[in-house]
Amino acid sequence: MRNFIFLIVLFFVCQWLLKKLRRANERAQQGDAQAGGASAGGAFGARRTRNGNGNGAAPHDAPQLTDPLIRCAQCGVHTPRSESIVVAGERFCCADHARHYAARPTGRDAR
Repeated sequence: MRNFIFLIVLFFVCQWLLKKLRRANERAQQGDAQAGGASAGGAFGARRTRNGNGNGAAPHDAPQLTDPLIRCAQCGVHTPRSESIVVAGERFCCADHARHYAARPTGRDAR
C-alpha cells in the first residue's frame, strides 16, 4: 500500500515539474521572439494557430525542397536536379549511368 501511494505522489510531482518546464520554455521562446523581432506566428512563436487539418503547425511551415528531385533514366533513383547529369535530353544520377545509356545501340542496331 505504501508503494502505491508513493507512485501516486511521484506521478503528481513529475506532472508539476513538466508543467513548470513547459512554462519556462514558453517564456524563453516569447522573449526570443520579442528580442529577435519575429512575430508570434513565426519560427520562434510559443503558440501556433491550428490550420484546417487539425494539427498545430501553420500552413506556411511545410518544408520546401530547394532543388527538385529528378528520376534517373537508367536506374530510377531520384537525385537533386543540380547533381543530375544530362545526356541526350535525359537525366541521370551518375556519369556511369549516362555513359551506359549513351553507349547502348539505337535505331536498327537495337534489334
